Amino acid sequence: MKFLALGDTDGIGASCHFLDLNGTGLVLDAGTDPQRDGPNSLPRFDWVQDRADSYVDHAIVTHAHHDHMGSLPVLVRRFPHAMAHMTDATKKLLDFLLPASARLQKKRHEKGETSHDPLFTEDELEALHHLYLTHDLGRDFDLTGPKGAAPVTGQFYSAGHILGSAGVELHFEEWGRERRLFYTSDTNMQAQTIIPGGEYPETTDTLILETTQGAEPEAEATSRPEERERFRKTLARVLTQGGTALIPVFVMGRAQEMLVLLGQLKREGAIPRSVPIYTAGSMRAIAEVYDETRDTTPRVDSSEEVFAVNQERVPYEAEAKREILDGPGIMVVSSGMMLEPTLSNVLARRIVENEKDAVLLVGHPAEGTPARRLKDAAAEGPGAPVMLADGHGPQPVNCTVERFRFSGHSDRRDLLSIVDRLDPETVLLVHGDPEARAWMAEHIEEAHPETDVHRPDWGSVVEV
Repeated sequence: MKFLALGDTDGIGASCHFLDLNGTGLVLDAGTDPQRDGPNSLPRFDWVQDRADSYVDHAIVTHAHHDHMGSLPVLVRRFPHAMAHMTDATKKLLDFLLPASARLQKKRHEKGETSHDPLFTEDELEALHHLYLTHDLGRDFDLTGPKGAAPVTGQFYSAGHILGSAGVELHFEEWGRERRLFYTSDTNMQAQTIIPGGEYPETTDTLILETTQGAEPEAEATSRPEERERFRKTLARVLTQGGTALIPVFVMGRAQEMLVLLGQLKREGAIPRSVPIYTAGSMRAIAEVYDETRDTTPRVDSSEEVFAVNQERVPYEAEAKREILDGPGIMVVSSGMMLEPTLSNVLARRIVENEKDAVLLVGHPAEGTPARRLKDAAAEGPGAPVMLADGHGPQPVNCTVERFRFSGHSDRRDLLSIVDRLDPETVLLVHGDPEARAWMAEHIEEAHPETDVHRPDWGSVVEV
């Protein structure tokens, strides 16, 4: 088996891994890097032929976050006979998210915000639609390539990350032996507000394991119920003093989880029912997909609906935005990293100096992002300066800034327990910062000295 990382392995953007299984070429995910622009945001698809001397027969899309599926149209354009496999819920989300991405890229180019042409157009997406195949959880599907020396089959397992997310188990033959490989993708063993914890096979030979939270000791020391209670207390305090709580979220997954949580807190009387919750953009359309599939996809409680939570739209006009920021109110807007020029970044710049307001971070603030800069500045103490956007700062941080661990990723102890459970011969560590992968490698080798642990370098072929 050949393994080749096509996406940058020193971070969590543009997740994309190539496998050659006895002549069958597979790509696991095809993402884009949100911190890069144009062609620089893409995985290195050219390396499939140049470095692995192979071809892509099938692509597996594990879920609908852009860092896992944003370059899929580019992949299937480069490898025209490749078929893409996903769950039905993921396809429903892609049918909305990829055209939205095409429109956004076109708009940014027309406004001069980027010099790069769009990576793909809406017309191209229409032509590629028939290449996207869906499969139920727990059902085998064929992945054998035309030049494959032996059959390859796949099976999806619920990953517990977002709606439709799946890990994939591959069965294939190598050197006369039946082999199994399991790719976790982004995975979460613990139940969230909407999505229950992930499911996994009983054992495997090769494990491709995500490591997003491998460098975060705090994550393993907290529980979701504890974080929910801490979040409740902080939010109630901010609203009681008439403040605005800004909750930056990823538009796909975290937004819907937080809205249902806010609805629960209102029903419990933990926060006033009259306090408005403002949302914007595509998260409202995504909420419809969440609600439409609540009886056909894994759920903690299928009766919970995102749109059962009353929401108002964030107004477009600057003056109207200023009025609703007077509070009390709750803003659930993208992006989770507070990247420029997203609404969370715009609103944060307006409230960061106000003592009664708060920015409540509910995800992983990656190094170098405005969300991480804000978190680090707040840790220095009141009034510490932060630069949230070029040409807009520095600003003193006077508002409350707290980070809550509502992650859709397993903490590192749970990730180690996956290794314990599956007992693989080989582990390939992916989708994490260098420190995260190093911590995971050290502790896997300590607990399983017989296991071969790899930290693949970007562009280097690993023979397994």
